Amino acid sequence: MIFGNVKNLCEYPFLEGRVKACFKYLEEHDLTNFEKGCYEIDGKHLFVNIVEYTTTTPKERFWEAHRQYLDLHVMLRGTEQIDLNFIQNMDVKEFVKKDDFLPMDGEKNSSVILTDGDFLICYPSDGHRTAVAVDRPETIKKAIFKVEI
Repeated sequence: MIFGNVKNLCEYPFLEGRVKACFKYLEEHDLTNFEKGCYEIDGKHLFVNIVEYTTTTPKERFWEAHRQYLDLHVMLRGTEQIDLNFIQNMDVKEFVKKDDFLPMDGEKNSSVILTDGDFLICYPSDGHRTAVAVDRPETIKKAIFKVEI
């Protein structure tokens, strides 16, 4: 996983081409004005989901990871905690290939708090639980880029 802020992208020259393409797309488009939905950038190889939801308690959320895509979460508006643990520390369930969804159960090892402009890249070994409220439930808007591995 990589946690950072879009203002400091010069610190990440090692990122692969498709991940850099996500940040280029972010720079060229005002995603805060996009409606909720899925937007193709490079077909099924690279796309972005614009989501809005209300954060809640960890009990109300689920753990997930992905095998076919990495996730690049970029906070557009609001504050959200994302809990993290490596999948080898979790009780992994059956992979749902059509949804690229690996459900799991377990405890958080760490967490990050995303605010406007922050990003988190989750690789296949990075279990994550999103939409956790920081101080109180809050409606957030976020871009989740899906980058085919």
